[in-house]
Amino acid sequence: MAVIAEDVAEWLKGVAQVSGDAILDEMHALAKQRGFPIIGPEVGRLVAQLTTLGGAKRIFELGSGFGYSTLWFARAAGVGAEIFHTDGDPANTALARDFLERAGVAERVRFLTGDAGTHLAATAGPFDIVFCDIDKHQYPDVADLMCERVRVGGVIVVDNIVWSGRVARGDQSADTQGIRRFIARMWGDARFLSSLMPVRDGVSLHVRLA
Repeated sequence: MAVIAEDVAEWLKGVAQVSGDAILDEMHALAKQRGFPIIGPEVGRLVAQLTTLGGAKRIFELGSGFGYSTLWFARAAGVGAEIFHTDGDPANTALARDFLERAGVAERVRFLTGDAGTHLAATAGPFDIVFCDIDKHQYPDVADLMCERVRVGGVIVVDNIVWSGRVARGDQSADTQGIRRFIARMWGDARFLSSLMPVRDGVSLHVRLA
């Protein structure tokens, strides 16, 4: 069952769609062809807005796939930015590098292949934005590390928090339980102001206050 009526969801996606962008068009087509999960233009616009509003220059992504979210961050962050792209599959890393080189923003990106949490642990902070889109059962495993690495005034952005309604409906799969544990952990941390936005599949924002 869709969280938002299917026709409304399609309309919202259409409003967010960027026309005349050859690289994004190619990424959308690849995602559709492979059934590969990407944040889509709805969340893409949101993370670009957050990057612009906060003047973010140093961004770490946990789970970047073939670089779709990375492109939105890199374009919004501008020259001099440092965005860390992570994915466990070397083929996705290679695809991302190709897309971002052709988009003219690859010099802003550090490409890391392997476990995203391990790479975050090995990379010195602080970061203006930490973005998380790894396997959902792993969300609680990286929560403390994300909290440590984001600067005061910075934001943690986490995708798929609604999880097609499964979180609210009581599903007991490992991924759904992982999201529930993550929500409990973050909303219980007084250092962060947390909210959940029903954009696409749900995006949580966690602003570090102290």
